Amino acid sequence: MGLVTLEHFAGCVGSGFDIDMGESSLSLTLSEARPLPESGFAGMRRSPFSLMFRSGSQVVLPQKLYRLKNATLGQMEIFLVPVARDKAGIVYQAIFN
Repeated sequence: MGLVTLEHFAGCVGSGFDIDMGESSLSLTLSEARPLPESGFAGMRRSPFSLMFRSGSQVVLPQKLYRLKNATLGQMEIFLVPVARDKAGIVYQAIFN
């Protein structure tokens, strides 16, 4: 996919992303895609942004690089960090800077 930007994900808010876990998969929903404040250093290749994914599972996955698949964007690897838990499940965040 090359260098991903906020615009790649903005149209996918509300859509599903499947994590390939070998013999099984876990579905996440992209719940938010938003820009982050720019620090404006020389050579910056993209504007920083944050993605929030929601899982309906109560199982917390450790922070690490996961292979995700989306019907629109295809396959990609994204570093996910669990950041919240509520009655509906777990929230994961990915930061691109």
